[in-house]
Amino acid sequence: MRAVHFGAGNIGRGFIGLILSRAGYEVCFVDVNEELVSQLRERGSYQVVLADGSGHAEQVSGVTAINGTDLELVAQHVAEADLVTTAVGVNILKHIAAGIAGGIARRVKQSVAPLHIIACENAIGGSSRLKEHVYGHLDEETRQQADRTVAFPDAAVDRIVPIQHNEDPLEVTVEPFYEWVVDRSAVLEGYHEIEGVHYVDRLEPYIERKLFTVNTGHCSAAYAGYLRGYDTIQQTMADQSIAGEVRLALEETGAVLVQRYGFDEEEHEQYIGKILERFRNPHLTDETVRVGRSPIRKLSPEDRLVRPALQAVELGMEPVQLAKAMASALHFDYQDDPEAVELQETIRTEGIEQAITRYTGIEAGQPLFALILDNYHYLNKGAH
Repeated sequence: MRAVHFGAGNIGRGFIGLILSRAGYEVCFVDVNEELVSQLRERGSYQVVLADGSGHAEQVSGVTAINGTDLELVAQHVAEADLVTTAVGVNILKHIAAGIAGGIARRVKQSVAPLHIIACENAIGGSSRLKEHVYGHLDEETRQQADRTVAFPDAAVDRIVPIQHNEDPLEVTVEPFYEWVVDRSAVLEGYHEIEGVHYVDRLEPYIERKLFTVNTGHCSAAYAGYLRGYDTIQQTMADQSIAGEVRLALEETGAVLVQRYGFDEEEHEQYIGKILERFRNPHLTDETVRVGRSPIRKLSPEDRLVRPALQAVELGMEPVQLAKAMASALHFDYQDDPEAVELQETIRTEGIEQAITRYTGIEAGQPLFALILDNYHYLNKGAH
């Protein structure tokens, strides 16, 4: 079985590539980093180390790589693949769409074998978004043919892969925990399920559970830790006052999830506990500036802070801790992050009230707006 995976970065190698290799796939990575591509092609294997203190390492072999700028070669590999996956970042999906479209156009002329294309991105509806980009490159006849033999099931993925400082550029250190959930209702008949992947008939509850727990908690810790001068998430979570705030934020999102999707309250409480333990993992070093990067994206209406807070308000709750996390994000002024620079410039030139509405979509006069503003001013007084 052959898989084409877009993105040979740490998530691609340490998570998706590893699971596919375990499941019996030969993996061809597609990336624009020529050094990574040539190393993978030359060596044909790499090592994944578990960050649990055991020193356990797993060898991933039978891999190769091609350069994503060679669209003809990409199209050829996609045309011959049994599976296509991505881990490139949701904003990059549009840049890989042409190569995938070229492969589909070749494939539907040559074969009726089904192809599944799964975007393993930190976003709701990643595969659906990728399909839109890909179909934008296809004519109507090819789209109709593709509708019969190509599926784009959405997925939810979760594994912490920190910034790496390894001597071997291909080695990846990952946390032991992972979760890869795929929407079974969108797969084609006779599909070969990937071992190690959890298939569900309704994906949205799992996507939001992950987004509102792992992503909300992670960035809440990052922004609070950054404001108090901590370099890593692990240092941050050792501060009991911040750890308590992160738990409160997750209790707010948890109340939303339990009410909306009917998750078992006790089981969800255990899930929160597991997530907090993952953030504390002493064998991981995850920098606050890495987890907090792109604050504009993280403050957007459909993302990890604003979305659950608005849902909480709709359900008659007051998301005090989520508002504080948003206020902390508005203070994120890391100079090496273009979004943080833009955010601070907007606050300086247009004022905090305009900035809140511009980036969160929350208008002045809404209860949540006042909560964010009050917390912003409170943090501004140097309470941190």
